Amino acid sequence: MSDTPVNEMSFEQAMGELEAVVGQLESGDVELEASIKLYERGAALKKRCEEKLKDAEEKVAAITLDEAGEAKGTTPVEGL
Repeated sequence: MSDTPVNEMSFEQAMGELEAVVGQLESGDVELEASIKLYERGAALKKRCEEKLKDAEEKVAAITLDEAGEAKGTTPVEGL
C-alpha cells in the first residue's frame, strides 16, 4: 500500500492501488486483521475514485457547444 493519503491521490493512483487491494483480498493469503485493514483502505479508495469521476463528469457536462456542435468553452460547474 502507498503512504499517500487517499484524499491526495489522483484517480489513476487510487484505481491502481484499489486493484492491488482487491488482488490481495482475492488471493486469500492475508490474515484476518490485515484483510480488515485492506478492506477499509479499499473502501476509501473506491470512494476517492467515485469522487474524481463525478468531478470529471461535471466538467464534461459544463462544456458548451456552438451552433456547429464544436466546443466553445465551459460554463461554471456551480451553475449546473
